[in-house]
Amino acid sequence: MSKALVTGASGFVGANVARVLAERGRAVRVLVRATSDRRNLQGLDAEIVEGDLRDAEAVTRAVRGCDEVYHVAAEYTFWSNDPASIHRSNVDGTTHVMDACLRAGVGRVVYTSTVGTIGLAPVGGDEMGARDERTPLAEGQLSGHYKRSKFDAEKVVLDYAARGLPVVVVNPSAPVGPWDRKPTPTGQILVDFMLGKMPAFVDTGLNIVHVRDVAEGHVLAAEKGRVGERYILGNENMSLARILETLARLTGKRAPTVRIPYGVAYAAGWLSTTLSDLVTHRTPAIPLESVKMAKRYMFFSSAKAISELGLPQTPVERAFADALDWFSHHHYFIAGGSAAP
Repeated sequence: MSKALVTGASGFVGANVARVLAERGRAVRVLVRATSDRRNLQGLDAEIVEGDLRDAEAVTRAVRGCDEVYHVAAEYTFWSNDPASIHRSNVDGTTHVMDACLRAGVGRVVYTSTVGTIGLAPVGGDEMGARDERTPLAEGQLSGHYKRSKFDAEKVVLDYAARGLPVVVVNPSAPVGPWDRKPTPTGQILVDFMLGKMPAFVDTGLNIVHVRDVAEGHVLAAEKGRVGERYILGNENMSLARILETLARLTGKRAPTVRIPYGVAYAAGWLSTTLSDLVTHRTPAIPLESVKMAKRYMFFSSAKAISELGLPQTPVERAFADALDWFSHHHYFIAGGSAAP
């Protein structure tokens, strides 16, 4: 039985990747910090190794003896009171994983990047056009510490591929589905909609994909992906208005009809983030980085992953339904409440 290490298995995508691997007969090992919330590991048959990505020795211990490594973990945040920590986790941590894999002779490595490293349409151009792995980032599109760290980490990974490490990069779009415990920004849209906290919306768009398809895409990338290549793991391009209309149809709730001008959203994000930076030192209610991202339609094509990997394309309505069921079961839709264990 082959052994697979998954970093970030306590998170959203990582929890789903680990479960798909276990279902496919892999012996799963997970690397988690001592302080990590481990509720997403419940019911998972896996060997748990404690350690931090920023600790090269701990990463080396976790990698040792593994046939495959899925580096999913990242510090995913649009605001931090210590931006340098994002670089240490996402860039230095990735370097530690790739270096350990190269020295250990791991047979296959999959690195979880993001579509944030893929170029978008220029404002005023063909904003609705889907971009792919060949689309370069234009000036001004690499906003925020998180996107910069993922861009730099991806460069590190591709450098290791050039040095002989059999690593494949996957770029998930906006996954939706179970185990979204934090939740992610996309999952938060669903939670806010259900709680009636979305009286209005901005004119933007996302590429929605079932998180199960993303997890399957990771394993398919290990099995079929070409070394040093990038694969967008996504499905359907949807405007935010259409996302909310879909949620309304699934739940019977009313979708908001008021569209907020971008300038108003930007001002609100600037004020919220400035207050966090200077006063509260807590995550802003409206991170300015997320507002900047919403300026363009984040539409992508997964044609390469579909043709080369056989990426599944579960209908997005099923993704929304599965996510709503999971959030409901864990009591996210109770106003003023918190998620159950």
